[in-house]
Order: sequence, then structure tokens, then C-alpha cells
Amino acid sequence: QVQLVESGGDLVQAGGSLRLSCKASGSISSIDAMGWYRQAPGKQRELVASMTNGGSTDYVDSVKGRFTLSRDNAKNTVDLQMNSLKPEDTGVYYCNAHRYGSVTFRRGPQDYWGQGTQVTVSS
Repeated sequence: QVQLVESGGDLVQAGGSLRLSCKASGSISSIDAMGWYRQAPGKQRELVASMTNGGSTDYVDSVKGRFTLSRDNAKNTVDLQMNSLKPEDTGVYYCNAHRYGSVTFRRGPQDYWGQGTQVTVSS
């Protein structure tokens, strides 16, 4: 099992910045990637940014150039620096830890989630 604890959500004006932090504990060695998802009211949860253990990073197009994901493997943390925030960035942000599936070990992929932290961007 992996436990994820998030912090950093807040109310901010458009154009402002926030930094979200997530600390992982438990079976850290089983994790293959970590990142952040968000869910806006009435919408499906979407990937915001993720980073594999090898450092490969993926961002949703709408945040490219504004958000930066960073991981500290020694501290088991993943942070999301959000700049130039827009009202459409409003939502609940969830930290995610992902374990790939394995044919060898006959298991499917596994996702772990934090409790979520609210980000509200006012216009």
C-alpha cells in the first residue's frame, strides 16, 4: 500500500501562483510514476502532469509553460508549481502514484490517490 498526503491548495486570484506538495509513504519501491490529476465541477478527473521514475514528464496541453512538476525521490515527494493561474484551473487536485502492470507477476496496474486539495482561481 501507498499513502499520499497533499497540501497547498488555496484560493488565489487569476495570474497568481500556488505550489502543491504531496508526500508518499508505504511501499514506495513499487511506484513507477507520480503526478497530479484534477477534477473540475461537473467534469471528469484529468491528468495534469506526471513523471516516471526515469524522469520522463508529461503535461496536459492546457498547463504547458505554466505548471512545473518536480520529484524528490530521497524525500518521496512530488510538487506541482502552478504559475499564471486561470479560473479554468479551478478544481480538486489529487496526488497520484502509479504502479505499472506486470505480466511476470500477473498483476494489473495500480493507482493510489491522495484525499484531494481544493484550488480555486478567482477572475
